[in-house]
Amino acid sequence: MKALAHLNKYLLKYKWYLVLGTVFTIISNLFGILPAQIVRQSLDLVKDTLDVYFAFQGSSLQSGIRDQFYTTIPYFGFLILLMAIMKGVFLFMVRQTIIVMSRHIEFDLKNEIYAKYQELPMRFFKQHNTGDLMARISEDVGKVRMYVGPALMYGINLVVLIVLVISYMLSVSPKLTFYVLLPLPFLSVAIYYVNSVIMKRSEQIQAQLSTLSTDAQETFSGIRVIKTFVQESFFADKFRAGADEFKKRSLKLVKVDSLFYPLVMVLVGLSNVLVIYVGGQEIINGRLTAGNIAEFIIYLNMMTWPVMAIGWTTSQVQRAAASQQRINEFLNEKTEIVSRKKLMTEVKGKLSFRDVRFVYPDSGIVGLDRFNLEVAAGESVAILGTTGSGKSTLANLIVRMYDPEGEIRVDDVPLKDYEVSYIRRQIGYVPQEVFLFSDTIENNVRFGAGELTMEEVEQAVKDADLYDNIQGFPEGFQTRLGERGITLSGGQKQRLSIARAIVRQPKILVLDDSLSAVDTHTENVILNNLSRIMKDKTSVIISHRVSSAKLADKIVVLDEGKIVESGTHESLMNKGGVYFELHEKQLKTEELS
Repeated sequence: MKALAHLNKYLLKYKWYLVLGTVFTIISNLFGILPAQIVRQSLDLVKDTLDVYFAFQGSSLQSGIRDQFYTTIPYFGFLILLMAIMKGVFLFMVRQTIIVMSRHIEFDLKNEIYAKYQELPMRFFKQHNTGDLMARISEDVGKVRMYVGPALMYGINLVVLIVLVISYMLSVSPKLTFYVLLPLPFLSVAIYYVNSVIMKRSEQIQAQLSTLSTDAQETFSGIRVIKTFVQESFFADKFRAGADEFKKRSLKLVKVDSLFYPLVMVLVGLSNVLVIYVGGQEIINGRLTAGNIAEFIIYLNMMTWPVMAIGWTTSQVQRAAASQQRINEFLNEKTEIVSRKKLMTEVKGKLSFRDVRFVYPDSGIVGLDRFNLEVAAGESVAILGTTGSGKSTLANLIVRMYDPEGEIRVDDVPLKDYEVSYIRRQIGYVPQEVFLFSDTIENNVRFGAGELTMEEVEQAVKDADLYDNIQGFPEGFQTRLGERGITLSGGQKQRLSIARAIVRQPKILVLDDSLSAVDTHTENVILNNLSRIMKDKTSVIISHRVSSAKLADKIVVLDEGKIVESGTHESLMNKGGVYFELHEKQLKTEELS
């Protein structure tokens, strides 16, 4: 239950729903208890009337007694019907308060988790798979809602009903009440024992569900590769095995849950036997009437469903606790990507890297090691190197996806001092792995850029050499892209990503190997357009192609996270080092192709 304490703030926020729900539960149960007393009075009336009726047998008064009896009994029946209707009305009000409250809490909790996901650093997403994240915001939140909704409603109803019923039972016969409640301690022990098993197996089920979600998400995302390599059967078998394990774990939980209902029914049946046996003796001794016994049996049956619901309610609470514990693991996660001073001063674009060293926390791989570089505002720098040399690491550090050792400065101000979202808005970033949203081409270009005219959108697309392609689509800019931009080719996706970055008119432009999927001709067109765009912007061109570096004011060559060469294109060519070798190799490759 400790994990569920996180929900107390929401229960406090919606306290009036809870208070009104409790009041309506009390009123509803009062209307449920009163018919038992009416039944007692009616049965006692029947017995007393029959006794008087037969006592006056043959007398003229006998017909009057009969007529009065026929008039009174329908009145009792009408009262019972009225009580049932009023109970139903207030039960409806209970659901309109407590269940509605649970939907509000579900809404707030999902938003809290989603907001937390967005503020967590990249390190977190490298350590957790997408299926697990989805399971916690959907399946786990659903389990929690069952706790603050139906489970809480039945729990309140149980407490209220027990207090009211036992109070009325004690007022009639303390002795009979004692025998009726005698089996309840045994039920408590059984519940305590079974709950620990339920908790453990619920956690196992949720963990397996996360695995299933991950497998399904990975299959759908990689469906092209799966079909190309004809691995449909392999992945179907893999999912079937996971689903079979989920089924086995669920059936184990069902077996434990199924113990509650037979156990409760046996104990309730035992209570009925005790009521009839002990109550019969009390009638013989003249201390109770037949109406009292009927009243007790009604009270006992009224408690049957709530007591049976103890098992279901407890199971839901335990499942919710297991789910909330999984949710709390994420909500308690701290992000180190925070602003120290929340500066939002104007950015000109000067970049400074001072003894920057970065080691990926999940793998221990050194991305950059003692990296030093100065890039003046409006200057362009090309970062070259082979795969794994640290180029993309540098891009991630500029947009502050990670915090390295050493210091990165923008306009001689530490990057950590800027308000995180503000400094990122000053950067146009084209990632190596392009991600496009399932939306129109126009909205993908406008993404994160605020208010733009259609002319600005078209100009950005023209600069990325994608305009003619878009015009060839039947719906033009309103063409809807599939998941992750699957409608477009690799080169088209890269060019759309470039358009999305430059349309923002950023102070700093970071191109992370953003021309790798386009041909040489298209690359030259885009680079010529970018040379005009980059005139007043600080540009970091990350590439493995030497041709992409020619436009830069300076060139830096990386190897294993360290700078091995730097200078202009001419100076590095004259030096005849690593850059010269890369240039010659790629030149020969282009000639052969």
